[in-house]
Amino acid sequence: MDEAKYLLDTNVFINAARQYYAFDFAPGFWDALIQHSRRGCIQSIDRVKVELERGNDFLSEWVKEQFDKAFRSTDDEDVISRYGDIMNWVYEQEQYLDAAKADFANGADGWLLAYALVYDGYIVVTHEVFNSDIKIKVPIPNVCKHFDMHHIDTYAMLRELKVKLLCSNDQRPI
Repeated sequence: MDEAKYLLDTNVFINAARQYYAFDFAPGFWDALIQHSRRGCIQSIDRVKVELERGNDFLSEWVKEQFDKAFRSTDDEDVISRYGDIMNWVYEQEQYLDAAKADFANGADGWLLAYALVYDGYIVVTHEVFNSDIKIKVPIPNVCKHFDMHHIDTYAMLRELKVKLLCSNDQRPI
């Protein structure tokens, strides 16, 4: 059986770095991302990288120095075509405000989903949640539902990959 492949949304990196897996106290999280990216299990896309590099902070430096090879190009005719399909669907949805549609079009989310559709087998990893009533944002899980794509959050991915974050004081699992 093939190992699962995960495609990470921008918020996976940002939320981890700013909150629960900050670099200074949870280096094991970042090491796990690097390790699994080298095996081809964890990847993201070039447009997520661009969003992360805008931060001009420790995370953007880590992206450039440690995770650069894990970002895949979206400059592929099939990805561009699927992106068009996704955007057509988004713009057809009356539920979302025009500003939400424009925000989705200007970000990496649609490209991330297009890449996952073209290169079948990816599980999209995001902290966004499905919301059938939302108007002010186009959540990744809403698009995933329409296009029959699998998505999970960071915690589920870590469990599926059997990642263990260890305490540096005594090296026992937390």
